[in-house]
Amino acid sequence: MRISDILRVKGEQVVTVRPDTSIERLLAVLAEHGIGAAVVSRDGSVVDGIVSERDVVRALAARGAAVLTEPVSEIATAQVRTVPPEAQLEDVERLMTERRFRHVPVVVDGALRGVVSIGDVVKNRIGELEDERSNLAGYITGERV
Repeated sequence: MRISDILRVKGEQVVTVRPDTSIERLLAVLAEHGIGAAVVSRDGSVVDGIVSERDVVRALAARGAAVLTEPVSEIATAQVRTVPPEAQLEDVERLMTERRFRHVPVVVDGALRGVVSIGDVVKNRIGELEDERSNLAGYITGERV
């Protein structure tokens, strides 16, 4: 399975924030969309970074509540690992596990096309396991061959 298959199901909508967005505003955006991270982009297309709830928590612990007025560029990961839509899901799973990433932007010719989260990966895997179980049950009962 390819990453493009996951994007086809979940859609290509990506929530982005500008580098100068305050961390307080970022938290409102994350809550509004029910997500754990946003891509930092000055134009909505180029990936300038990625910032997550975890980044905010770490900054709060290190510098206190004053961090909420700082721009997301102060806490965002600037060296972002991206993948193309043709990437194999297994390779992205490995990347996420080894590098402890929870979100990976999908990029085509330098332009943002989607984000795959660990939740998307797990949801896909659960679907595969349920299909296998259903097929096995059908085989055992003779309903499927």
